[in-house]
Amino acid sequence: MEEKFKDITLRLECGHRGGGIEIDLTTLGYDGEKMSAYQNYLGGGMLGRIDNACTIDFWEQDHKLNDIANELAEYFHSITNHEENEWECATFEENQRRPKSAY
Repeated sequence: MEEKFKDITLRLECGHRGGGIEIDLTTLGYDGEKMSAYQNYLGGGMLGRIDNACTIDFWEQDHKLNDIANELAEYFHSITNHEENEWECATFEENQRRPKSAY
């Protein structure tokens, strides 16, 4: 999955308190549009569910964009998941069952 997003990544910031990745959707058929996946810190060393945002209105209704969003979230999880940390070693599915925010 890294290869799909490597060349179109505009921003990547991640740490033990969350972060995000932003990609350019132009080469995927959406000229000038962007999508991001982001993760918040829940507290106690735990990161929340990875959520997505997009510059296209009603993007959630587009199946192709939903697939891209899911792949981007899984890719971001692979970057932020650290096997040596008890709170960050959750599978993608386990992580996505968590709340996205502690507030």
